[in-house]
Amino acid sequence: MNSRYLASISLAVMAAGFIVTLFLPQTTLVLLIQGGFEAGLVGGIADWFAVTALFRHPLGLPIPHTSLLTRNREKIIRSLISAMENELLNKESIENKLRQFKLFPFALSAITRQLGKKAIRRELVNLVIPPVQRMDMKPIAHFVTSGLTDYMQKADLQAAGNKVLTHMLTERYDEKALDHILKQVHNWASKPQNRDTLGKLALEQLENINLGGFKGFAFQAFAGMINEEMVGGILQNAITSAMDNLQEPGNEYRESLLRELRVQMFQVIDDENTWVRVKDWAGDMLRGEAAHLFIMERLEEVRGMAIRMLEQERDTGGKNLFRVYRTVVRELGKDEEKVHSWEDRLRNGIIHAVSRNHYRLGQLVKENLDQMDNDTLVHMLEEKVGQDLQWIRVNGAICGFIVGIILSLIHLSLGAL
Repeated sequence: MNSRYLASISLAVMAAGFIVTLFLPQTTLVLLIQGGFEAGLVGGIADWFAVTALFRHPLGLPIPHTSLLTRNREKIIRSLISAMENELLNKESIENKLRQFKLFPFALSAITRQLGKKAIRRELVNLVIPPVQRMDMKPIAHFVTSGLTDYMQKADLQAAGNKVLTHMLTERYDEKALDHILKQVHNWASKPQNRDTLGKLALEQLENINLGGFKGFAFQAFAGMINEEMVGGILQNAITSAMDNLQEPGNEYRESLLRELRVQMFQVIDDENTWVRVKDWAGDMLRGEAAHLFIMERLEEVRGMAIRMLEQERDTGGKNLFRVYRTVVRELGKDEEKVHSWEDRLRNGIIHAVSRNHYRLGQLVKENLDQMDNDTLVHMLEEKVGQDLQWIRVNGAICGFIVGIILSLIHLSLGAL
């Protein structure tokens, strides 16, 4: 039963009992009961007045020192905020609790429990996929381009070139490259169709030579004796023979060619202007539309690969996610000093944030209470503590009834003497 109704019933019982005893024969028993009902009625009315006066004016009458909550609203709010900030939730008590609290073990235990559930892992992976799909790649492409451009401008390409060239010469890549070129030339010249081409080119050049006198007559006689096949064969044999000779280790011309090639390569490497031009060219290329499109295409490929991996991870229940988490936890467990250091930093950060924003607790309480009008505030308090306060009325009526019987008994005893 609602305690308010019970309190009203107790008061009504006391009033009814007192009225009934007025019309009964005034025997000793009736007088005792009448005294009890009378005292219970007085006690019930007094307690009703006291409880009602906390929240509103009794019977709507503006009696002094009633409706205490609404009249002293600001004072009560200030006292509540002061008690909360300085006693119940003061900075020192919060800091002490935080220092006693083991943040990492608690967090790891909670995360482990959640990640142990396949549904949670799938949901986590599902949460990651849409942002990856919607991610704008243009800022990332710009970041990559800017990073590469800055790196190219700051990098010591000349030193890198020297290292690369030295490694190439140490591994004899210059000789390997020369041999490859010589073999390709030899293979090209050995083909029959290229022999005819060589003969044709040679005859065309011979026809362009103009010599006078006896030399001219002799040259024309010689030219009339040869044809494309003959000249092409001569040139073919000369080229293939020269290529074979140049591929022989220790060949004088081969060594001379390699020396000249190495000298030219080192001259290119040592020329600072060359690297300035390379950097300028690379910068222009990276800032160009073609490079931007190339980077965007590569980023889209990475995005597609990441989405496929995430979808596969989701379909398998996030097993790899849990493996990665377990590996990280295991590695952290091997370095307790680092874990304690991170925990102290995190705790100190939380304590600093609490100390800096502690006053906001009072502000929040005050803002919430200020949003309530008097009727809403009174209704809320009655809902929270009103039920217990109504029992004061019940207890007042009962105690008054008992005390009234005792006082009536004393009164009758003294009257009998």
